[in-house]
Amino acid sequence: MSGVEFSRPFRIDTLGDGDRAVEIAAEPAERAALVERFGLVSLDALSATATLRREGEQVFAEGRIRADVAQACVATGEPVPSTVDEAFTLRFVPEGEGGEEEIELDAEDCDVVDYSGGSIDLGEAVAETMMLSLDPFPRSEGADAALREAGVLSEDEVVSGPFAALKALKDKLG
Repeated sequence: MSGVEFSRPFRIDTLGDGDRAVEIAAEPAERAALVERFGLVSLDALSATATLRREGEQVFAEGRIRADVAQACVATGEPVPSTVDEAFTLRFVPEGEGGEEEIELDAEDCDVVDYSGGSIDLGEAVAETMMLSLDPFPRSEGADAALREAGVLSEDEVVSGPFAALKALKDKLG
């Protein structure tokens, strides 16, 4: 777990048989390191509440992530603020037991996180889950104008070429 910006380890042998409620929050230095790692503009808050439950060597974590974050607009580079308030369900399994084969997941299935040694790292899992919940292509209010000025056509303006064929297929299916 060394080198992890937001590490909150929990030893599985101390979890007991019942549910254990936990709260974690990233300190300013941890948030600054996550900004660097994930290429964010800012991360003003990151916290989570969770219930941990051990079942043999597996640990289930169910809770809620909250974060105040800003990403760079893909067109202008301007900060695009957003708030994360997401429920999560994770299943921590000993390294190598998560399986390498692809399986199809239902909406109620949880993400699987490998752990090694005798502890899970809820902080790292929360940081990664927060990042996955963000818009991969954030756009500021001025994004469309900046793209038009750069000569990028909107989906509705495409009339020929491979993207026109994709648009026609999308219209047909939609």
